[in-house]
Amino acid sequence: MMFKRANQGFTLIELMITVAIVAILAKVALGAYQDSVLKGKRAQGRTAITELLLQQERYLTQRNCYLGFSSTTSGASASAYPSGVCGGGTPSFTATTFPFKYYSGDSASSPAYLLSAANCSGSTIADCVQITATPQFNDTAVGSLQATSSGTKSCTGTAASTNPKLCWP
Repeated sequence: MMFKRANQGFTLIELMITVAIVAILAKVALGAYQDSVLKGKRAQGRTAITELLLQQERYLTQRNCYLGFSSTTSGASASAYPSGVCGGGTPSFTATTFPFKYYSGDSASSPAYLLSAANCSGSTIADCVQITATPQFNDTAVGSLQATSSGTKSCTGTAASTNPKLCWP
């Protein structure tokens, strides 16, 4: 005599195993996605620095010095020139007339990085400019990205000493 087993659905063990497998796959996929987004933001920051360095070189050819500035999500403000450099004083720009893009991405209100420019260490703003891209998100590995008009590239995070290729591949 043959017993017929009625189709009663899944057992609790089968359901728990399925949920555990889905949870493990979701954890791996989420980690890979977040890492990919972080790499994309870093690439965006490096691109913004490179574009700003090109704009600074154009500014140098027109005015015989680089433009130092700091920025926030509400705008950028130029630094004062020391006496004897580029005529001294502070260049005046409004938010709409500022000559450079001071953020990465499409919107100044929610950028991945804010950019700033200052003179290189041991140099004047007429001779060398250092561009710094400050992340607007948590990135302890790379931190701020930096590049100078003389070609030096670095970062301030933990990768600066352990894995510099993470900063500037």
